[in-house]
Amino acid sequence: MTYEIPVTQARAELADLINRVVYGGERVVVTRHGKPLVALVSAADLEELEAAEKPADEHVISSVSGLHALDSATGEQPRFGLAARHREPGIS
Repeated sequence: MTYEIPVTQARAELADLINRVVYGGERVVVTRHGKPLVALVSAADLEELEAAEKPADEHVISSVSGLHALDSATGEQPRFGLAARHREPGIS
């Protein structure tokens, strides 16, 4: 269950909020002007979130490391070479 609380109220009730998270299994979202700022989650929930991120990160890294540069066709300007070449002012 997720519980929302304004930051001003959260300051006054921090100890109670920590107990709700740790012992009650709740997640607390602290808001300012109705917009979420931070969330209080248990250490166990945080470990689960971090564990869920790792395989995705490792998959992206392995995908990117498998990429290699492709050569341009013979006589063809490299893809950004023309746009990146410096031109004198007034020359189109």
